[in-house]
Amino acid sequence: MVLLQPTYFSPIIQYVAMVKSNKILFEIEDNFQKQTYRNRCYIYTASGKHLLNVPIQHSKENKQKTKDVKIDSKYDWQKLHLKTLQTAYSSSPFFEFYIDDLLPIFERKTTFLLDLNLKCHQFVMKALQLEIPVLKTTEFNKEPNYLDLRNLALAKNNKSYNLERYFQVFGTNHGFISNLSILDLLFMEGPNTLNYLESQTVKL
Repeated sequence: MVLLQPTYFSPIIQYVAMVKSNKILFEIEDNFQKQTYRNRCYIYTASGKHLLNVPIQHSKENKQKTKDVKIDSKYDWQKLHLKTLQTAYSSSPFFEFYIDDLLPIFERKTTFLLDLNLKCHQFVMKALQLEIPVLKTTEFNKEPNYLDLRNLALAKNNKSYNLERYFQVFGTNHGFISNLSILDLLFMEGPNTLNYLESQTVKL
């Protein structure tokens, strides 16, 4: 079992960890932290590495549990994210293969960030044609006695994890960019994505 943060179209390294595990435990009892992949992901555009950020409602309280964080619907972030993805990946090999299943995430309003991230995860698992049981924490455990990879959600973590290169549409302009959102890998590798994830020998 692996303990992970439910994140927004998670970085590739999180799915490397997932496919190597027989059970996923999502942390939902921790306090929300800024500058993590909880509400952001990075994709590859013509300009290079690009941030997609989900706006959230900030609590007046000093601390807010991740499971209680609400999305700020004042901003039309869904339309922006979808348009950016279409512009970046419309010419990628497998964009059309997945877009129909992806559209509902951007066309339907979601109140809680956690629910959005779980929808993203469900989309990815369906795309991978993979079934791994998912559990959610019922209390916060600082030092669990199973594999704890919650740190993979830290956006400031600049480790490349030595992931193998794969074709990227704008790679000739900006070079290979490692550990982007799982969407980048899906749009490039399609049905081979699972093989790619399983073949990675990086140290987690």
